[in-house]
Amino acid sequence: MDLQKLFEQEQEQEAEKPPSLRPRPARPWRVAVIANVKGETALPFDAPPDAGAEFDRRETVQSIQDAIESDGHSTRFLSADHTLLDTLREYHPDICFNIAEGIMGDSREAQVPALLEMLRIPYTASRVLANAIGLDKTLTKRIWRDQGLPTAPFQEFITGSEPLDPDLHFPLFVKPAREGTGMGMDEHSIVENEVQLRRRVNWIIQSYKQPALVEAYLPGREFTVGVLGRTDAPQWAYNPTLYRADGFHRFPILEVDNSNTITPGVYGHLAKTLHPGEAGVPGFLCPAPIDATLAETLSGLAIRAHQAIGALDVSRVDIRLDGEGHPRLLEINTLPGLTPGFSDLCVIAQAEGISYRDLILEILYLGASRFGLLVQPQRVLRATLRASEVHPVGVQVSAKV
Repeated sequence: MDLQKLFEQEQEQEAEKPPSLRPRPARPWRVAVIANVKGETALPFDAPPDAGAEFDRRETVQSIQDAIESDGHSTRFLSADHTLLDTLREYHPDICFNIAEGIMGDSREAQVPALLEMLRIPYTASRVLANAIGLDKTLTKRIWRDQGLPTAPFQEFITGSEPLDPDLHFPLFVKPAREGTGMGMDEHSIVENEVQLRRRVNWIIQSYKQPALVEAYLPGREFTVGVLGRTDAPQWAYNPTLYRADGFHRFPILEVDNSNTITPGVYGHLAKTLHPGEAGVPGFLCPAPIDATLAETLSGLAIRAHQAIGALDVSRVDIRLDGEGHPRLLEINTLPGLTPGFSDLCVIAQAEGISYRDLILEILYLGASRFGLLVQPQRVLRATLRASEVHPVGVQVSAKV
């Protein structure tokens, strides 16, 4: 029995049950899972030592495919490299589950969404501009600051010879302005004087070929906050009961304890590569041992930070407390890692009792709803019958959001 018949059989069975509030596809989808895979995606010859740290493993891609296929759809992995245009044309996906980090360039996380928009192919998570902004930490902080959101004082160094802003005081924290996954961050990121500052800034500029972002060092506790939803999420979500009236779900807060890690006080690249139980791994506390008021404040800040840059459906926001205990926004990841049992968002969802399968399908359905790929329950059976007569090989629709 093929997928279409299985799907029709499921719809017939659903029709005999009490009405469901959950929107459904009119037919099974062809879903392309687009990613950069470690060891398979070629990197520039002059890339820094930790280049590709954000890339996923094949096992993660397969876990995403398994979750999607469990809902009756078919999937294929497509590599986010120079072959992508050809493989998209060959596969004709109905929607793409995008976790591609990109290979090079200031806005590399926006490359795949831009290509998909040009081809008018639906996809999950944030669109072009939000992915480009989110990877640029300096621009993100400027937007947050202009929106009245709390973030630490900062300065971007382009040449390394700029005078230090007199409002910045040591100790300071230095990191690449346009990287993720803790790249360029280690025990030398915290600088105590002008000599250390200049040495670190120049190393960042030369090694990563991009500006260095210098921030006031925040000595307080560090938290990671998952964001899921949008204003109309309850209408289209895989599990509508997850969301509050504003359309967003409040995950439990994850606290990252860096006090005894391989890079003390810094949640850097090396610390992020370690698995639970290994020496030097950070402590992950979820739910974080904080009161309900602080938890609500952190969730609210993460949602506002997500909306301020135009992010969609899912993200992860890092927040740290300053010396007086006030939360300050650090950065946002518009393509949060999705490695089961390891990536922060997956750990957070698991702590709440949300299965990996449901997390993936939630992201998929939220993305699909933006492109008109879902129909309300009372229309599903009629749409299924129509779709069985004509099965289009591609999707030619425009985004709603």
